[in-house]
Amino acid sequence: MIPLHKLEKLPRSVRLRKAANLVRGAERRFIASGKLPVAEAEYLSELTGLLAKDERFPSTAIQALQNARAIFSKTEGSEIRRALNTIYQIILTETGRYQADWDFYESAGTLDPSKRRIFSGMQVYFEDIRSPHNVGSMFRAAEAFGAEKIWISSLCADPRHKRAQRTAMGCIDVLPWERLFHDPFYDDKVPFEGPFFALETGGISLSDFPFPASGILIAGSEELGVSPRALAAADASLGRVSIPVYGAKGSLNVSVAFGIVMQAWAAANYLLACQ
Repeated sequence: MIPLHKLEKLPRSVRLRKAANLVRGAERRFIASGKLPVAEAEYLSELTGLLAKDERFPSTAIQALQNARAIFSKTEGSEIRRALNTIYQIILTETGRYQADWDFYESAGTLDPSKRRIFSGMQVYFEDIRSPHNVGSMFRAAEAFGAEKIWISSLCADPRHKRAQRTAMGCIDVLPWERLFHDPFYDDKVPFEGPFFALETGGISLSDFPFPASGILIAGSEELGVSPRALAAADASLGRVSIPVYGAKGSLNVSVAFGIVMQAWAAANYLLACQ
């Protein structure tokens, strides 16, 4: 650890960058062990006090730093990590840096597949989802709401990409998935049975949609939506499900929309199972 009297003499930008690294490292060590050594807690308290003296921070940030500093009188407890995370985010904001979603440090541990509740026949098809982050987020939603299996198109981002893995939080390892190397709606070599329905605008409102006990939900590209061929298959089957929105934008990120529809489908299946 850098002696605080040396840290204080560094140019502000360098001081903040080094302080961010110190705090981030402490957070990760705390997550691994569940506690801080007494000497490190004392050092972090003094470091936070040094940061709180910087009048260029907004008053709200200075107050948050002072509150965080008081927590380092302890060496265990969940409030330690929150304090460390708060300090780190304050420094990043001050330097004009913000974390990307895949940079958040969240330890998922190993998921136990035996604890999954699966709705048999509840499957999804990711058609050309380009963003690894979206793929990971959609895997996480699919696992949370009991999907049996995910099919992905040949042009879909790789679920094993590090950004997808980080966002999925272990769900890619416990939820069965398979990549297709042909367009199932183009050459009629459909490896899964319907009925089909598509997540797309211009369809039946979410609250009125007749979710099937089993079927294939098709979610399409972030930019282009579901392809015409897949839409035709959906329209010939159960149709399209749409989420009413009320803002100026009029649309949602595909992973957000997917999560909303999956929750509604799972809720419908849960009610059926309870009857």
